[in-house]
Amino acid sequence: MTAIDLPQARRLALGIVLGQAGVTVIAALASWAVAGSTAAISAALGGGISTAASLVMALLSLAGKGGTDAQRAVSAFYMGEAAKLCLVVVLFAVVWKTMKVAPLPLFAAYLATFLVYWVALFSMRAPVNGGAPGGRTCGGLKRMRR
Repeated sequence: MTAIDLPQARRLALGIVLGQAGVTVIAALASWAVAGSTAAISAALGGGISTAASLVMALLSLAGKGGTDAQRAVSAFYMGEAAKLCLVVVLFAVVWKTMKVAPLPLFAAYLATFLVYWVALFSMRAPVNGGAPGGRTCGGLKRMRR
């Protein structure tokens, strides 16, 4: 079993957070163009909630030293995920209670930030077992030749 390259994992996680911030800006601009300033602010808040929660998760999960044992790594990821979930709930509650928002752009931007995860996962497509014969990759899919 190979160890996790922690600096690489940190770069990937922070890259995902930056991608989510970019998607948030695009969603806010699109909402502003289509429906005005309330929709834009709502989209910025929805995407911002997701982006902030992902940042907290990345910082808590990957804050330790490389080479720690598997149990500590899993505990750190659980702690990061729990903090992320709590932050999302608290931030949505604060937004609902204190601001006048448009629900559709708020939740659409929140959900749009999850596309960044899928793009990152798809672009990685790491081979299973260090590159199995026949070009098989994760999930048993054939690797596409360029």
